[in-house]
Amino acid sequence: MSLNRELTDNFVVTDDLDVTRNRGGLADSTATELVAAYRRGEVSPVEATQAVLERIDLRDNTVNSYCLRDDAFALEEARKSAERWAVGEPYGPLDGVPTSVKDIFLTAGWPTLRGSRTIDPNQPWTVDAPAVARIREAGAVIVGKTTTPEFAWKGVTDSPLTGITRNPWNPATTSGGSSGGGAAAVAAGMGPLALGTDGGGSVRIPGSFCGVVGYKATYGAVPLYPSSPFGTLAHAGPMSRTVADAALLLDAITGFDSRDWSALPPPARSYAETTIATGERPLAGLRVAYSGTLGFVDVDPEVARVVERAVGVLAELGADVVAIDPGIVDEVWAFECLWFAGAAKATEHLTDQERALLEPALAEICAQGRAYSAQDYLEATARRMALGVHMGAFHETYDLLVTPTMPIVAFDAGAEVPPGSAHTRWTSWTPFTYPFNLTQQPALSVPCGFSATGMPIGMQIVGARHDDVRVLRAGRAYEDATGWWMRTPRWER
Repeated sequence: MSLNRELTDNFVVTDDLDVTRNRGGLADSTATELVAAYRRGEVSPVEATQAVLERIDLRDNTVNSYCLRDDAFALEEARKSAERWAVGEPYGPLDGVPTSVKDIFLTAGWPTLRGSRTIDPNQPWTVDAPAVARIREAGAVIVGKTTTPEFAWKGVTDSPLTGITRNPWNPATTSGGSSGGGAAAVAAGMGPLALGTDGGGSVRIPGSFCGVVGYKATYGAVPLYPSSPFGTLAHAGPMSRTVADAALLLDAITGFDSRDWSALPPPARSYAETTIATGERPLAGLRVAYSGTLGFVDVDPEVARVVERAVGVLAELGADVVAIDPGIVDEVWAFECLWFAGAAKATEHLTDQERALLEPALAEICAQGRAYSAQDYLEATARRMALGVHMGAFHETYDLLVTPTMPIVAFDAGAEVPPGSAHTRWTSWTPFTYPFNLTQQPALSVPCGFSATGMPIGMQIVGARHDDVRVLRAGRAYEDATGWWMRTPRWER
């Protein structure tokens, strides 16, 4: 029996007409639910953390979401949180919530190996990235670090260091990437919140494939340190079961940090509060452009049908929906020029011996990145700026642009492209996501249904730069009306 057949046999997959609520207690609770239970004294952060650790024990041998666990640390932090809740003095609305961190972010006391065999773990690790420092300050219980492809370079999650991360809905398939470890952890109940990065779709791709929320805020809203070698394509953002939870985590990690030269000031109000949409028609007056293909994407018909049905829900909620393409061209050359040059920058310090340890496909794009000229880079930047100007003008007419997040459902784990693809690079199947890294716009992937084989499908909601509240509010209204977030993978042994 093949590995893929063995893995598939462990799961029950169902079509989108028969995917039922299948939540298994504390480990499948949302962050919002946990905090409410802490406040009422019904649940302890220790109990919630223990439930997550037990779920990791049960499922992660198959899924491979975590590359680092520190159970003793997590339980000690949970005990401290329980003491704060007991006296009514929590640090904030994340206090005691089990959370994971992608192994791209610096974490004091733990190594940050970025999925690479080229990084020495035996060195001082004394600095927290800004987002990590802030979730610590908010009292979140950091359970461990999640997997990433080497240097977070591609849209699936496997690496020479940590192997293949699989999709909880069917582990014969990919979780997506590059924040695939975090998304798979959320989907499998191995922590309700995950901190990820997104340079070309890296929270939205696995969000769509794993049936969870992935949010890329306006560039600069979440400060980064050190700066990404991929430059201003790289964002950070939350992955969670619900948009409400994403807003909760976003409240903790946004705001100015002097170590990030491009960091934005703190938001004027809480995302968790301002993105609540109420009433029978909570999206009344919202101008929504629906583009099923962006004018150039080949979309699987099943995905197209599911997303079109989801867009109909937005209209039922009061949005004025118009089917129209934004009038852009596919700037994949510009993205690859900037991205591959960033990969070359990320690895420029390596010796020849260390370079030989890289994933071969990563070594290939690094070589391509080194071959670009300064004129190429400036041309890519010019195309990027023109795209941003165009989308700015588009949003003068339309508040939001809605598309499929991905044109396909999750494919074979361990492959960069789907079987039979004429292309070799991950950018060939992510044309809905990377354009909005070029433009730095806020973009949300929210679960909107399932394929006939039981694989999740995501809808992407894109807003004008700095219009994060409107994007999140539309996503919350949609999830409240549909309840897709209640579906979890059925795990049967």
